[in-house]
Amino acid sequence: MKKSDTHAFVNQLLVCLLVTFGVGGSIGVGTVWMRHQISVAAKKNLTLNAEINELDRKLAGLNSLIESEQSPEILRRQNADWRLGLMLVHEAQTKHVSDDPVRALAVRNNRETFAPEFDNRVRLASGP
Repeated sequence: MKKSDTHAFVNQLLVCLLVTFGVGGSIGVGTVWMRHQISVAAKKNLTLNAEINELDRKLAGLNSLIESEQSPEILRRQNADWRLGLMLVHEAQTKHVSDDPVRALAVRNNRETFAPEFDNRVRLASGP
């Protein structure tokens, strides 16, 4: 084949044209697939958002139901209906604790257990 032959140029042009169509088609298919994935993600996002809103509505309904059941008049009525004999708490019955209650209870409950050991340490530290 001669280099000056026009068929060689047409063959190269045809190959370049086919490669261009192939690359362009691949880019087009990739773009369509990406848009499809975006729409799938958006649809799933909308579904999840709707589920979250539904759960928020249910949670708000349950919170209002709990608050209505904890009202003082409802509690008094249930106390009387069920004959529980419960009394209202008065301020004189409560004691406010400013420090750590767990530590205070542990010290109070274990005072007798660790008292001899504490006394021995105090005697050894103070000398004979």
